[in-house]
Amino acid sequence: MLTGISVAIMGGDARQLEVIQKFTELDATVILLGFDNLGRQFHGVTNVKLDPELFGHVDALILPVVGTDETGQVESIFSSEEMILTDEHISSLPKHAKVYTGMAKSYLKKLVSAHDIELVELLDRDDIAIYNSIPTAEGALMMAIQNTDITIHGSVCMVLGFGRTGFTMAKTLQGLGATVKVGVRKPEHYARAWEMGFQPFYTKDLYPEVGNIDLLFNTIPTMIVTAQVITNIPHRALIIDLASRPGGTDFRFAEKRGIKAMLAPGLPGIVAPKTAGRIMANTLSQLIEEDFKDRSDVE
Repeated sequence: MLTGISVAIMGGDARQLEVIQKFTELDATVILLGFDNLGRQFHGVTNVKLDPELFGHVDALILPVVGTDETGQVESIFSSEEMILTDEHISSLPKHAKVYTGMAKSYLKKLVSAHDIELVELLDRDDIAIYNSIPTAEGALMMAIQNTDITIHGSVCMVLGFGRTGFTMAKTLQGLGATVKVGVRKPEHYARAWEMGFQPFYTKDLYPEVGNIDLLFNTIPTMIVTAQVITNIPHRALIIDLASRPGGTDFRFAEKRGIKAMLAPGLPGIVAPKTAGRIMANTLSQLIEEDFKDRSDVE
């Protein structure tokens, strides 16, 4: 239970609704910022406008998956008002407070660091990334089916990267009957991919390996699908880049060559916001309960 713990939830999308629901069920004191156009009613929550004075009694500040942009703006689909998280807001937080987000840009990192407030980035956690890889893979499949005229079964698919998302993506494609080529950098990943029945290769050999593919799914967040590589990709192929912006594909050259390439970050929140929200809510509630259970200054 989170009785006596004050949580401010600032901005976000449909995923935050699951977080709000979870925290109210656990008896936290919940303050909503940037939810003035929210049609759904939650019992026992306080919906307020952004004011530095509100932060003085907050134990946990929960921001959207992408906390702020580089100007401090916090996005919220439930508000028409602009919200900027400023130095004044963070300086008002109690010293024991923590800020939780999915990933933080340099603006937010500098802001909390200046006031010795701890920042928790959820997407750095293996458990969150593994859970999120499931809706990511399903969303990527949806995009592939919508943008091709072939079945996944019998196709030749390539997955670049064999991390948490790449592993789930490759296994999902294999389960649908595709031939799956997996590009890796580490020998241990090569061995694991081979053991699982994939066709592994090292990414340094990417150019010759793309010559016969139908679908390419990239999870590596650095430029790897270069113009040179694209010259050897069949025109029929579709590239779906799952890496964080700006992705790892030369989209300009792909378009010039007539190959369809799509950047698709943030798929969990797009294709399965309820599931993605529950993942965030469960992890956040466990973290906050653990972080504050022994605090004598939390009333």
